[in-house]
Amino acid sequence: MSSRENKPRVDIYAKITDRIVADLEKGVRPWVKPWSAANATGRITRPLRHNGLPYQGINTLLFWSDAVSRGFVSPTWMTFKQSIELGGHVRKGATGATVVYASSFTRTETDARGEEVERGIPFLKAYTVFCADQIDGLPEHYYLNPAPATDPVERIAQADTFFANTGAVIRHGGNQAYFNPALDIVQMPPFEGFRDAPSYYATLGHELTHWVGSEKRLDRNLSRYHKDRSFRAHEELIADLGGCFLAADLGIVPELEPRPDHASYLASWLEILKNEKRFIFAAAAHAQRAVNYLHELQPPAAGVAEAA
Repeated sequence: MSSRENKPRVDIYAKITDRIVADLEKGVRPWVKPWSAANATGRITRPLRHNGLPYQGINTLLFWSDAVSRGFVSPTWMTFKQSIELGGHVRKGATGATVVYASSFTRTETDARGEEVERGIPFLKAYTVFCADQIDGLPEHYYLNPAPATDPVERIAQADTFFANTGAVIRHGGNQAYFNPALDIVQMPPFEGFRDAPSYYATLGHELTHWVGSEKRLDRNLSRYHKDRSFRAHEELIADLGGCFLAADLGIVPELEPRPDHASYLASWLEILKNEKRFIFAAAAHAQRAVNYLHELQPPAAGVAEAA
């Protein structure tokens, strides 16, 4: 495959990463932008395909960002062809958004012993979709964004049940939230110490994303957390994304502002993303795997459906 054919694929990584860097340089985490007051017209959900299945990973970030910057309310996105099949038509002049997905091709190489080996080369593919807000004539439910499902003051039974089903040891006390890998426990301040229920559950989701990274589970090598500043920043980005993904799945509105201990990571994240154009993709993938793991711990009849 020629270098000219490879170049657009590399540019996809750079283009998306540069877009996220631009937000971080303004002090804004793009994965929490959907919860801003200007866009709080309904419950925040995962972006959805035309068939109701949620997008995952990096595409979640991309669509949340697009929806905020362009004022979209509907969570549903579809291709031009899908809109026609559903009886709709994309408005003239509408600009679509980019969906990315991983693919690979096989290349024959010669190894150190002079033998030919097949090597899989990963790359990104992209296609264009439109928000339902840009399409006329669709069935009415595509235009609706459900009303908030939770009371921000009271405990949220659905979320309590979800976290209890994970089997994680969650202790309460003190004024710090953290995961202790050596003891395999999640430490949380008392529920009453948070400004509202969603802030508590968003923080708990963040810490459970760390918990899933333990060597007993997905093994993200958390032993490096306190030894390696760069690794720590990487891991905190994964947990920040995981907390937001999980909040959307649970139908709760998390805190808008970063915790004081995480605000300091913004500079580190900027440094990482400027030097590692593909890391935001890897971080989103790690976060998605962690959230999927938590969903898989739920009983088959649990009320929260696993993202597909």
